[in-house]
Amino acid sequence: MTLDDLYATILSRKGADPEGSWTAKLLSKGPAKTAEKFGEEAIEAIIEAARGDRAALTTEAADVLYHFLVMLAASDVALEDVMAELDRRQGTSGLAEKAARPKV
Repeated sequence: MTLDDLYATILSRKGADPEGSWTAKLLSKGPAKTAEKFGEEAIEAIIEAARGDRAALTTEAADVLYHFLVMLAASDVALEDVMAELDRRQGTSGLAEKAARPKV
């Protein structure tokens, strides 16, 4: 399964019955809740990376990717737009790219 396949599955759950699908249940709660869930999963992955537990990190990394895609879907951000931004950055030094960002 690719991230594109997973994202397509997540999008297909938009508007589905929240009682029959975990993804539909998450999406029904809106962008703020999906962002919160993504954050929780990211923290769990960080903990496993710090512990050096490769198996647990692998599991948590899958959770992070899934919840990231759910958050994108809930926020109406297309995965292809994220991939296009990564393509745009390819070949550019991370330091140069960060320096070129508008100051907030």
